[in-house]
Amino acid sequence: MSFWERNQLKLAPFLFLAPAIFIFLVYVIYPIFDSIWVSFHEWNGMDKTGVRGNGKPNWEFVGFKNYITLFTDDEEFYVSLFNNIRWLIFSLLAVPIGLALALFVNQRILGIRYIKSLFYFPFVINAVVIGVIFTWFYNPKYGALTLVLGFFGLDPIPMLADENLATYGIIIASFFPGIAYTMILYITGLTGVSREMIEAGRIDGASGFTMLWHVVLPQLRPATLIAIVVTLVGALRAFDLIAVMTAGGPWGSSEVLAYKMYQEALFNFRMGYGAAIATILFLIMDIYIAWFLYRLFKNERSEK
Repeated sequence: MSFWERNQLKLAPFLFLAPAIFIFLVYVIYPIFDSIWVSFHEWNGMDKTGVRGNGKPNWEFVGFKNYITLFTDDEEFYVSLFNNIRWLIFSLLAVPIGLALALFVNQRILGIRYIKSLFYFPFVINAVVIGVIFTWFYNPKYGALTLVLGFFGLDPIPMLADENLATYGIIIASFFPGIAYTMILYITGLTGVSREMIEAGRIDGASGFTMLWHVVLPQLRPATLIAIVVTLVGALRAFDLIAVMTAGGPWGSSEVLAYKMYQEALFNFRMGYGAAIATILFLIMDIYIAWFLYRLFKNERSEK
């Protein structure tokens, strides 16, 4: 009997997983460590063996210089970081709104299936299209927002041209697909809600908000946890809507870390500096992922 015939049951799972593991290592793990390594260098993204105009090499090890510059001599970095925090805080509003919509479309009402299909629509639209739609919506000359404000006798609001409002305008646009995604999560979770527990709650006199808080929401805890984490990670990864709607403006007021990384690396030819921003963003995401896994394992242990 050959080696393969003796061990094929043990080796088969690893052979099936090998292509996926290889792709994961090449396209995920390697770029992460390569970006961290690049962040300790000054590099313009060109030939690593060449020389810059100031006589210094294109590829030069500078240690923590990029990180020190970020935290001590770059005001735009703190603007971007603060904008990311605002994204994190306000994007969480999509979770309760998505829950409310899921509870609404989960009712047995005539024609509710057609209404439910309309709420799926934002989830399948490309973010670039959403950005263009909301850019038209906010247009201070002929946008829908201007028409509504004019109907009530109010002056138009230059949402995307005001450095104090631009970030909030983009966050509101992000609600369009974000609420749809959380709604789909909750609709899926509602299918697993125990009818026996609901009937038991009714027998005990629970109804309305009491039923929702004490009977339904505890059973939706896994869906809520996933919705929160996915929403937070999506807020940290915010890029496409910003690129389409404001390009980081006006005057860099709507930039976030991902967009600043893109600007520094590809337009200012500071690959090491951009990689340092990417590393910081990666560490922030790791904190949220670690928190998610901790809560997940904690819930599983409590259920056992």
